[in-house]
Amino acid sequence: MPEDPLKTLSDMASEAHTRIQAAHQHINPVVEVRRGMRDAGIPADVMTIDCLRTRKRITLILHDGQPGTLLYQFVTVDDEMGNDFQQMALADIDASTLFAWMQAYFG
Repeated sequence: MPEDPLKTLSDMASEAHTRIQAAHQHINPVVEVRRGMRDAGIPADVMTIDCLRTRKRITLILHDGQPGTLLYQFVTVDDEMGNDFQQMALADIDASTLFAWMQAYFG
């Protein structure tokens, strides 16, 4: 049985979170899985990674209609979510990718 993509992404985010806190205590990101899209009838899971100090957010979306693909964008907490998403194969993402994104965007 294939791994649940949301669990895979959550595990990567958890590892990246631990690494970023060890390397950059001032960043201290907040990772949250949000049910809003599913609750609104959109077949997608959303994870946000926020840096409260800079008010910046990385939004990650796993859409059922695009299996194996991660949609992502770099926004601010105030902007919430825009329409311009970049995409990448989920298989090409790992904890190091998320760590690098957090370090570059939140640092």
